[in-house]
Amino acid sequence: MSVTEPFAPVGAFAHPALFYGDEYEYLAGTLPFVRDALAAGRPVAVAVPEENLRLIRDALGEDADAVRFMDMREVGRNPGRIIPAVLRAFADAQPPGTRVSIIGEPIWAGRTATEYPACVQHEALINDAFRGADVAILCPYDIRRLDPLVIADAFATHPTVVRAGSGRQEDSAAYAPADVVARYNLPLPPAPDVPAFRFDEQSLSETRHRAVGEAARLGLTSPRREDMALATAELVTNSVMHGGGSGSFAVWGEDGYVVCEVRDKGHLTDPLAGRRPVPREQRGGRGLLMINLIADLVRVHTGPAGTTIRCWFAL
Repeated sequence: MSVTEPFAPVGAFAHPALFYGDEYEYLAGTLPFVRDALAAGRPVAVAVPEENLRLIRDALGEDADAVRFMDMREVGRNPGRIIPAVLRAFADAQPPGTRVSIIGEPIWAGRTATEYPACVQHEALINDAFRGADVAILCPYDIRRLDPLVIADAFATHPTVVRAGSGRQEDSAAYAPADVVARYNLPLPPAPDVPAFRFDEQSLSETRHRAVGEAARLGLTSPRREDMALATAELVTNSVMHGGGSGSFAVWGEDGYVVCEVRDKGHLTDPLAGRRPVPREQRGGRGLLMINLIADLVRVHTGPAGTTIRCWFAL
């Protein structure tokens, strides 16, 4: 079985979901994708959880030396960084005009309910991020262990699907990625009963120091405390510049993380904000991208009434 050419004619973007039920089906769906690309001289990357990474690497034998392998639990711990730091980083590093093949598995059993909305929005946004690009991105889904809702969402975020057990590929009648992005743009769960501090242009430095102090009190150590300080500084500065001139922030501990939240009256109208690599010559526009690169998770809720951005940093 090959899932490469039917889904990915040269010169076209392809983003199929691969539904697998066991290790045999996983390899039956992924190995031909990799080998067909290698046979055509195309660069290939595989970004999946470590246990599946080993399966593919071992099965490829010597061919594995030609593949870029990444543990998605590490490089994709924050779904918001996968497009710029994994998919685009690999694709953009290739010579112009080169077709690129990538296996990306951002959703696995063990992803938390807190992480999942960011994961499914990421899958939906791949379609806009690579529209018109000469790239094929195959996304495996474990139908044994993932919730049926996750599989239903995969039909909505992928234009085509393949069932590894049969090798049959089909168009997805439920494909509606923009609807998925909107549907998961929900208000974030209420924060715990912790103080929320107001800030404006005159109190940016004080806000940053207060956030760092709270993080230290909660046990966040260096260098993660410095990462959180940088993220807080970017968020509150952005609120002052683009979110109405002021806002509020709060910091608390939650399930082994320190969480920082900033609220303002701005409205993010670009769903890919913070997920696009920024050209070196461009001045500014890197704040939310940088936060996605350094935080362990970023969740966003935005609308005409305002925006909330919440960042998690592991203790």
